[in-house]
Amino acid sequence: MTSNDTPRDPHPYVGMWVTADGFIRQELLPNGRYDEARGSRRSAYTGRYTVTGSHLDYVDDTGFTATGDVRDGVLFHEHLVLHREDDPRARQEARP
Repeated sequence: MTSNDTPRDPHPYVGMWVTADGFIRQELLPNGRYDEARGSRRSAYTGRYTVTGSHLDYVDDTGFTATGDVRDGVLFHEHLVLHREDDPRARQEARP
């Protein structure tokens, strides 16, 4: 195994992000891809993403582009507000 083969820790943003109501679920994968589900529609949007600091640039497989920013542990992706799947703030915001 060479130093280039050494596994790296995944980026801190890797993982599942969800809207407060759970309708939109965006998984940031460690290989620079994302998979977004909407309601019962799995893989509604897929593509790649890059991270620069706390800013994310998305390119959908169809060529559509979008951006996002992580602030205080919250992902602001265009008009969406997403929290980590296990973040208690998401559950609090989902309450009526």
